[in-house]
Amino acid sequence: MANKGKKYVESAKLIDRSKQYDAAEAVKLVCQTGKAKFDETVELHVRLGVDSRHADQQVRGAVVLPNGTGKTVRTLVFCKDDKVEAAKAAGADYVGGMEFVEKITKENWFEFDVVIASPDMMGVIGRLGKVLGPKGLMPSPKNGTVTPNVAQAVNEAKAGKVEYRLDKTNIIHCPIGKVSFGDEKLNENLNTLMGAIIKAKPASAKGQYIKSCVIAATMGPGIKINAAKLG
Repeated sequence: MANKGKKYVESAKLIDRSKQYDAAEAVKLVCQTGKAKFDETVELHVRLGVDSRHADQQVRGAVVLPNGTGKTVRTLVFCKDDKVEAAKAAGADYVGGMEFVEKITKENWFEFDVVIASPDMMGVIGRLGKVLGPKGLMPSPKNGTVTPNVAQAVNEAKAGKVEYRLDKTNIIHCPIGKVSFGDEKLNENLNTLMGAIIKAKPASAKGQYIKSCVIAATMGPGIKINAAKLG
């Protein structure tokens, strides 16, 4: 195990590892512990009391964070000619069809963060399933990236829409902004994301839904949030 950096060690001293903090207090500590030379991303890690192996216990969706993520999102839109202008007007970085399928498959091109498609393009997009799927980039009606209203989807992606989904260990990992946002904005984003996750609770989930919740800056230590108070 490599030695933790000096800044990490200093930051870790501010945190009581055995304690579960209120969300607002945890956010304040994250801002104090994010000491890297770059503007660190703040991530929320939520472990749920569900079993992701069962289809009826999947937790997945998307939500627009009120203060965005602080990240510039590059969007690729697959649509027919009648929607091209609207997608471009909404700020889409790339708009087209087959030419982008070929660019991705032949040139291994991935200069985008979100893929949006109109339903009539799913036949074309299907060819990219094996490439986009493993990267978590495949558009889906569940998170609003397969939609007739591609312009609205572009607007939401640019405004700070984040997708949350369970990994194989029943944990959701999601960015909620940058350290530079400060307590208030990060708190608003955290509450919006947690509200969406709680709302997405599967009917078949039994017992405690939110098992644990940890917040951390990119280079900082994890801070436990009192999950009992979150739902």
